[in-house]
Amino acid sequence: MIDASIAPAQLHRVTELKEINWCVKPGNFWAIGGLHGSGKTDFMATAAGLQQPAAGVLKIFSQEISDLHEDELLKIRLRIGLVFAVGGRLFNRLTVAENVALPLRYHRNWKEEEAEESVREILELTDLIPYARQIPSALSRSWQQRAALARALVLKPEILLLDSPLLGLDLRQQKWWLDFLKNLSEGSAFYDGRPVTIVVTTDNFQPWKELARQFAILKNNRWHELGGRAELDASDESLQELWAEEI
Repeated sequence: MIDASIAPAQLHRVTELKEINWCVKPGNFWAIGGLHGSGKTDFMATAAGLQQPAAGVLKIFSQEISDLHEDELLKIRLRIGLVFAVGGRLFNRLTVAENVALPLRYHRNWKEEEAEESVREILELTDLIPYARQIPSALSRSWQQRAALARALVLKPEILLLDSPLLGLDLRQQKWWLDFLKNLSEGSAFYDGRPVTIVVTTDNFQPWKELARQFAILKNNRWHELGGRAELDASDESLQELWAEEI
């Protein structure tokens, strides 16, 4: 993002975030903090190429998205996985397995039997096999969120964007997510050892301090880059002040 401004998807005349200058490099693991209403979800939707910035430039894989035709933009979007907060926006008329298969069926035009092996692999990886035939509304929010993660990963995207993935999860579920993302960021067998570039949003840096490598905060409609782990530790006191100012 170069001098980018972001507006809510439904309110294009209202600027939510201004003057963002941000570069994600391969292998990065970003944790981006912000309280409720700070613009985290619209930030992630814009980063995924789902909406245009209200101003400035957005480049994804070195291509400015405003210059791309819809079919070219779709190819770029498919290289990015996005998991929304609070249930992951799954389709409740479909089972968990059908939700996970959807990207393969829709974007690769695979038949159900062609997608079956890939779906089973990702369901096993995320411990979702027992819930494969259930609809999302029958599951707790923590398992819905995991199903949304499986759907995002089935195409093996190069970049994974996670909007507040730990929100509302108990400590056991949080540990699963942190261990799983650590494995992805370091190079999992699912990706043949290739590290995945990861960006998460959060209202609490504490769970991410030993896992993420780059940190930033959204505050007062602005982007504040904090640096790496050492800078985050050094700025603990000032971070508390930043949160306090927003409450």
